[in-house]
Amino acid sequence: MNHDNNMMDQRESIMDQDSGEASLNLRHYWHIILERRWLVVATFLGVFALAIIYLVRAEPIYTAAAKLQIDREDQGFLSDGGIVVSGNHNEYLQTMYKNLMSRSLIEKVRSELGLDEDERYKKALDKNAAVSADITIKPLRLTYLVDIEVDHPDNVKAAAIANSLADNFRDDNLTRSLKKMSDGIESLKEQLKQLEQKSLQDTQAISDFLRKNGAALDKQMDTAIMAYQQATADFAKAEADAKIAQSLSEEVEKFLQEGKDLATIPSIAEDPNVLKLKQDLSVKQAVLAGLLTRYKPKHPAVEQALHEIESLKSSLLDKSKEVYKRIQYQSRIAENKASRLKEIQQERENQQLALQEARIEYDLLERKAELSKDLYQIVMSEQKKTEISQSYKSNNISIVDYAVPPASPSKPKKSLILLMGVVGGLAAGIGLAFFINFLDDSIKTQEDIENVLKLQFLGYIPNIKTNSLVERDLQSHLHPQSTAAESFRTLRTAVSLMPKSEQYSVISLTSTIPSEGKSLVASNLAIVLAQTGMKTVLVDADLRRPSVHKAFQLHSPIGLAAYLKREVEDIGEIIHKSEVPDLDIVCCGGIPGSPSELIGSSRMTQFISELRERYDRVIIDCPPVSAVSDPLVIAARTDGVIFVNKFNRIRREHARRTVQRIQDSGVRILGAVLNDIDFEGKDSYYYSYYYYQNRYYASHYSTEAQQGNNSSKKKAS
Repeated sequence: MNHDNNMMDQRESIMDQDSGEASLNLRHYWHIILERRWLVVATFLGVFALAIIYLVRAEPIYTAAAKLQIDREDQGFLSDGGIVVSGNHNEYLQTMYKNLMSRSLIEKVRSELGLDEDERYKKALDKNAAVSADITIKPLRLTYLVDIEVDHPDNVKAAAIANSLADNFRDDNLTRSLKKMSDGIESLKEQLKQLEQKSLQDTQAISDFLRKNGAALDKQMDTAIMAYQQATADFAKAEADAKIAQSLSEEVEKFLQEGKDLATIPSIAEDPNVLKLKQDLSVKQAVLAGLLTRYKPKHPAVEQALHEIESLKSSLLDKSKEVYKRIQYQSRIAENKASRLKEIQQERENQQLALQEARIEYDLLERKAELSKDLYQIVMSEQKKTEISQSYKSNNISIVDYAVPPASPSKPKKSLILLMGVVGGLAAGIGLAFFINFLDDSIKTQEDIENVLKLQFLGYIPNIKTNSLVERDLQSHLHPQSTAAESFRTLRTAVSLMPKSEQYSVISLTSTIPSEGKSLVASNLAIVLAQTGMKTVLVDADLRRPSVHKAFQLHSPIGLAAYLKREVEDIGEIIHKSEVPDLDIVCCGGIPGSPSELIGSSRMTQFISELRERYDRVIIDCPPVSAVSDPLVIAARTDGVIFVNKFNRIRREHARRTVQRIQDSGVRILGAVLNDIDFEGKDSYYYSYYYYQNRYYASHYSTEAQQGNNSSKKKAS
């Protein structure tokens, strides 16, 4: 159960995330349009104005339409090549539509109506193409109807062109059909002659074949089949007898090779004569055995019996040899008989095959003769039908409606063009806005800081709308309840909440290029740090274009340049008090001739070390990184750098390379600040939520201050 609940929670979270991303993307697109709204408006007005101008200057065009009906064409079975099946009707219709725009038909219409002198076509190099461009063929779906629409500034001439095109097309179709029929009849007559000759040739071929092979071909086939079957049966029997005789002979040979007596071989022992002799021999041997029991071997009776036994054995051997020879002879006789019957069978088979081939040839000749006869009958019938159709030929193309001059123009379509002007203007404006936004790769958002520069984002600084350098750089002191002052306090909080923030007592500020507001951020950050009670010093280390002395209204002060050139030994002589409690200022003083050498000197290291001992926080305003190498030298001696970016001013790649240059120097970048954002004006669509939040708190501080002032007045009274 818990697992199911977890799965449901995961699905809901995924759905919420997807919906949130979709909402964010839509809001982002809306912000892009708002950012470049004047470009969208200007593009829209331009496109819409072009649409209006087109409507004012466009020549009115009238459209007249004639309606044709194209029925199925009764083609029969004929084409130029002879006998065919009629084609697909859709292909026929497409062919007719193309013929309606044929060059020959357009030339007839031009000649009939004198269109070559018409102002619309007079100057055209290809007058056929010019006239065709005003003609539109529109088939009506699922019907045999087709509209011929003609556009022309003159409504009467538009109708005349449509009607002339329809009439000429109808007449040409009838002429073409009649000519096609005439050509078909002539072709049929020629084919009839050829088929008649072919039929006669096929009939003569059958007669010649029967004369050569005999008329009773079927009876010959039956006799040959019966003879072949009888020969096959005789051969099969003889072959079986030969195999038996051969087997018997081989069996006798095998027994002889084994050394056995011929009389004991089964095939010989089964012979009646051999069997009779063997029985007689057995009797004599029995008699001899009886005599030997009574007489001695030399007794005449015994000798007589022995003589008879030897005579019988000799006769048995002779008879066995005779049977053996007879078996071999019968085997040879059976083989010879089977061989002769095999030859007879092969001869009968060849006779049968020859008759079959003759029969096939006869059938082929007969079918060819029948086909020639059938084709002759079909073509003759088609000729009669075509001749009859020619007599009653009707046109399959008819004019359903002639074109009439239209009362009002069809072009330009004012409502459609105005709508296209509105839609096209908006599409062009929005597309141009997105295209320019795609080309714009400047740093504008927190996501750019974190994803492109890979830096921690420290806060937003709003645009301070004043031309006074004093009010801008001392904003947090002169207007502590302003939105800008609250932004600097947010920056102070972001730095103080960083891990090991107590180690960042000396902080330098720099930017990519001049005029990004690093001096503004440095001055106000120093002010808000001093407002917390920390002893703070602001150092103007820009020895080329110093500005801190102007903001704090310090006229011709002795500054950092004099100390680095050893014109002043005591650091206290270059430290000036400001009107902000706990905030001291070290100005640049006179601009030196070799600032890079002074910044890189050991005197600068000594200067920073002494300030680190005297103050809780040291804020150093450095030059831009892309201008000189001074900020890298100074930042290497501080605890960290705050990177200032002006909103929508620096390209991402330029800023990324600057950050890479700082990091390659071994300098720690604490984070980045996005400066000069017009929350109430052109940049409000990016940070409207941030502006309203700060305005809420600023109004809260203003209310508290006003209440404090009122209570003070009451006490004073």
